[in-house]
Amino acid sequence: MKESKAAKLKGFKHSRPGLYLGIGSSAFGAIGVIRDARAARGERDTLKLVNAVVAAVALVTSTALLIRELKQLGDDDILLG
Repeated sequence: MKESKAAKLKGFKHSRPGLYLGIGSSAFGAIGVIRDARAARGERDTLKLVNAVVAAVALVTSTALLIRELKQLGDDDILLG
């Protein structure tokens, strides 16, 4: 039985390369958040600044989850000891 494309993608999401890709995507997202925060500070727009801070917290949280999953993946690997 062939595995569907959706099932393959779900498997990739929880693989080592998939987790690294997620962390890299978060890094690129941080660039946008920093840009938005600087623009909000320049405009003295508190609401936009709050939005940038919330987005930054979400990026930090998602990156921490990815790193935790990456560590758990490493703990399950017998060859890594």
